[in-house]
Amino acid sequence: MSDAHTDDGTLIERHRAKHDEATSDIAFGAWIDGERHTAGAERSVEDPVIGRPIVDIPLSDSAGVDTAVDAAWTAFDREWESMTVRERSARLFEWAEVLDDHTEELTLLECLDCGKPISQARGEVEGAIDTLEFYASACRAQRGSEIPGGEDLHLYTTQEPYGVVGQIVPWNYPLWAAAWKLGPALAAGNACVLKPANDTPLSTIRAAQLSAGIFPDGVLNVVPGSGSEVGQAIAEHDDVRKVSFTGSTNVGSGVMRAAADRVAPVTLELGGKSPFVVFPDADLDKVVEAVADGIFYSTGEICDAFSRAIVHESVAEEFTDRFVEQAESYVLGDPLSEETTMGPLTSGSQFETVMEYIETGKAEAELLTGGGTPDDADLSDGWYVEPTVFGGVSNEMTIGSEEIFGPVQTIQTFEDYDEAIELANDTQYGLAAGIGTERTSLVHQTADDLDAGLVYVNEYGPILPDAPYGGFKRSGFGKDLGLEALEHYQRTKSVYVNLDDPEL
Repeated sequence: MSDAHTDDGTLIERHRAKHDEATSDIAFGAWIDGERHTAGAERSVEDPVIGRPIVDIPLSDSAGVDTAVDAAWTAFDREWESMTVRERSARLFEWAEVLDDHTEELTLLECLDCGKPISQARGEVEGAIDTLEFYASACRAQRGSEIPGGEDLHLYTTQEPYGVVGQIVPWNYPLWAAAWKLGPALAAGNACVLKPANDTPLSTIRAAQLSAGIFPDGVLNVVPGSGSEVGQAIAEHDDVRKVSFTGSTNVGSGVMRAAADRVAPVTLELGGKSPFVVFPDADLDKVVEAVADGIFYSTGEICDAFSRAIVHESVAEEFTDRFVEQAESYVLGDPLSEETTMGPLTSGSQFETVMEYIETGKAEAELLTGGGTPDDADLSDGWYVEPTVFGGVSNEMTIGSEEIFGPVQTIQTFEDYDEAIELANDTQYGLAAGIGTERTSLVHQTADDLDAGLVYVNEYGPILPDAPYGGFKRSGFGKDLGLEALEHYQRTKSVYVNLDDPEL
């Protein structure tokens, strides 16, 4: 289940060489007003495969946020607000084209600081570019509306940007998540101040640098730093008119409170504990792979992970046997290798969290496979965890109710439809859910009854920019992606024009 060996030196030597390749010609730091800023203490960005620094970057602080917000407002007032939709669209397309030319460079950065298998990192960079292209197109299709208020009244609505918006993105999808925020915000006419995650800022900083000369200076600003200082400063800033946050539910609640003090709107995409309901008629060839993709992709560090398999008792034994076999087929190794299908967790702190949950699970339920670290000396310096599966789980257990954010799957059974829906919805979260069945009517009935913002049928994904993404309950509110996200970055104005009787 592991294979870290390479043909060009040891794992550590290979990664150090890639560190130099990825960073030697780039000066990382905050990107504010169209240039690099270096104020603040430095922090090492660590490679989770070998536990060694990739590069040191200077962090921003609250003063850096003030500078970025001022620059954003200046850019908005002087140039960006007055640009036509056609012009904004052209700038977004141009940026997407430049990023496309640097796909492999951005992929390498994403692979190194996240620990994602390079094929996954490449797919996410391509997804980020696709998202920007979607909003470059969508912004030109916007329309106002005319309201039939009366014969002597011309009543219509217009859409306007907020001005300067603040955005905070997580460490599990660095560039893709940034594109989810920046694409609709820029397309809607806003200037942006975005904070990337401390553990994985490199691809986002580099993408911002590649926007030089495309957007007016100050339209796109990236301020790396701690959540407690930089993130809080964005959430509390009087001149940030809207905040969009993706991350944990606890932190999201704090962002919401901070924004509430100044009555600023927020979009929150938070945690999940997503169920996948496997009905008796499910095609297990498809469903086993779908559930595995939904929990082991990106080492389980995904907010919509299918972490709870809820399986009808008539197929539970076969599903479990096949799922365990699927889990044990993953290749843990060097993410730089195309053959690797699972990399390490992104940080030491997340590794400790996941291992604590696994130990709790061993006391609560039946460990079916995994539960430890790979038996491979070449991987001993990295934050690797085996694909882990527990059986005999209930929603009352810690591993059945709390978000683990790692490659840990639980399996529980149900007898009838009502019990399946009750088990699936018995969670504080409501981000995503999955359905395994070959019956069309059952798909639609179950999708209607599941209390989740996303429903996948017989597959995990895809996630397309065309459709809104976001959850219910403690998974947040508002939407990333889709035309809905574009609307979230705009304010609606109603205009009443009273008409006089025509006179000649």
